[in-house]
Amino acid sequence: MGYFQVINRADTTSLKLVGESGADIDINEIMNYLDRHSIPYDTVQIKRGLDELAGEGEVTLCFQKSFPIREELRITVSSDKMLATGRFYPPSNNGSPMERIDILRDIEHQGLKFGIREDNIKAFAKNREYCKDIVLAEGKPPRHGQDASITYFFNTDLRAKPTLLEDGSVDFFNLNIINHCRAGDCLARLNPEDVGEEGQDIYGTITRPRSVKREVLKFGRNAELSEDRLKVFSKVDGHVALVDGKIFVSDVMVVENVDSSTGNIRYDGNVQVNGNVCTNYRIHAKGNVEVRGVVEGAEIIADGNITIARGVNGMSRGVLQSGGNVIAKFIENATVESRGYVEAGSILHSRIMAGTEIRVGGKKGFIAGGYVCATNLVDVKTLGAELGANTVVEIGINPDTKMRYHKLQEQIREDQIVVDKGKPILDTAMERIKKGEKLPLEQVKHIQDLSSTLTRKQKDIEQATKEMKDLEELLAVSNTAQVLVREKVYPGTKIIISDVSKIVKNEAQYCRFIKSQGDVVMSGM
Repeated sequence: MGYFQVINRADTTSLKLVGESGADIDINEIMNYLDRHSIPYDTVQIKRGLDELAGEGEVTLCFQKSFPIREELRITVSSDKMLATGRFYPPSNNGSPMERIDILRDIEHQGLKFGIREDNIKAFAKNREYCKDIVLAEGKPPRHGQDASITYFFNTDLRAKPTLLEDGSVDFFNLNIINHCRAGDCLARLNPEDVGEEGQDIYGTITRPRSVKREVLKFGRNAELSEDRLKVFSKVDGHVALVDGKIFVSDVMVVENVDSSTGNIRYDGNVQVNGNVCTNYRIHAKGNVEVRGVVEGAEIIADGNITIARGVNGMSRGVLQSGGNVIAKFIENATVESRGYVEAGSILHSRIMAGTEIRVGGKKGFIAGGYVCATNLVDVKTLGAELGANTVVEIGINPDTKMRYHKLQEQIREDQIVVDKGKPILDTAMERIKKGEKLPLEQVKHIQDLSSTLTRKQKDIEQATKEMKDLEELLAVSNTAQVLVREKVYPGTKIIISDVSKIVKNEAQYCRFIKSQGDVVMSGM
């Protein structure tokens, strides 16, 4: 890199240029420097001097003597206030150099307090290089921490699916959705949060790391926490499942049939039925329900998955309600509600509502008659019926969900206003009480009521915020909701996506239905 220097003589002021070529020196930097010191110049002359430079040269600026110029330091601070660089300019031939104390004074005058690079300042004092950036101060960026996380040592994937066989059929017997465990097995490990470290910018301002998320191991009975509170172990041989973020361990209740010999079943763990669930009987389970036979006109309610190997013949009274997924060989004349997905070999004259998607495959793979509803996907081979059975398919988010989302927003805003207004009043009263000041009985009663109100409002805000996050996930997937027909859709089938609908007029094959520009449109797959 090159540099330049003002040379004062008795009757002229010149500019000394030093560099391998003119490209080593920025003409704009020269002009800014001369303007700062009110020295007249001819731009054409300077440019010519730079063009002819080969080592060292000199350009006459004006025919008068200028005032002496002392060595100069220009300081530049980065936009994030984490770096200050200095650029030194030589004194004129009759000017004075800067002492170390002068450099430090300039740095202090700029307000720089932290991370001063004394080593670079000393190095410059030993070997003065001009028109070159050197680091004068460096801030210390915060070290951002890491959110806590939980490692589960069992399958938590609610999208576990039955095995597809080589002949195209689906094996509904080997579903691999139950996690076996033994007493003493480690089920989960908490990886604690790392809060990080504070940083400091060159002005001395503390910069804090971003907030990190804490986690707590949640578990039910038949599980225990290690002494360091970082691991969860099973206390029994049985099955483990994750339900709403909570580890649940149970030994499975196994029965041959659910009928008059057992009565209704209510169980806090998983239930396995080796035979059938007969009409008018009920199963309520906190975990998963597996039925290896047929479900007739019965009611099954499970917080986890419901798996029915040989299908459901609901006789218009069968009900399945699942906090996870529902998998069945067929579903006929039944009502099914699932927070996860529904998968079946066929669906006939039933009412099906799935939190995520509905998939109907296997050899038959049809939906005929009834009503099916999913948030983001219905995937089926054949949709509707040739004889015109009334078939309705709905996907996406309905207007009531959007209205609920906006209502929650308004509720949170109003509750937060109450909290923000009441908290300073409560804090002031508590300070007075701590100082030993006696408050009137009426005022104490008011403070107690206010404290109760703020606690309730804060809890309401937390619950509403959690519900909003759940709704946000639904709203996000609704924009990509679609109905996939892998073979044939029959006329008369009604497709509803969010708030618009379409009745299929003509038979079509290998198509998809999506919402586009306010309408339900059909396109190729």
